[in-house]
Amino acid sequence: MPSADDEIRRQEERLLNPAVRATSEQLDELLADDFVEFTSSGRVVDKQQVLENLPRQPVERFIIQDFHTQPLAPGVVLATYRVTRPEAPPGVARHSLRSSIWRYEDGHWRMLFHQGTPAHA
Repeated sequence: MPSADDEIRRQEERLLNPAVRATSEQLDELLADDFVEFTSSGRVVDKQQVLENLPRQPVERFIIQDFHTQPLAPGVVLATYRVTRPEAPPGVARHSLRSSIWRYEDGHWRMLFHQGTPAHA
């Protein structure tokens, strides 16, 4: 199994890349089949909902800061970080705290869980 720290950061960056976010095929590779997200608006979504809706979202630029990983069990890692959205429209949170749980399966790291929480600068 490859080192989790760098690989998971690369995967998180891929998930924030507009080209990847616009392609349900690439999203499908990164998300576990039993993926669940608690959105910043308080909704719970599954993988199918992400695959259907995320490619239709407006293109945004995201900047990752304060990225950390913590092993939880063999092949399971928690990633925590802060995201800044420099071009966020007025009234929309520019900063959020993010947490993801990644599981190593079938030779790849796949996101099992994600949560984004609006934060102050």
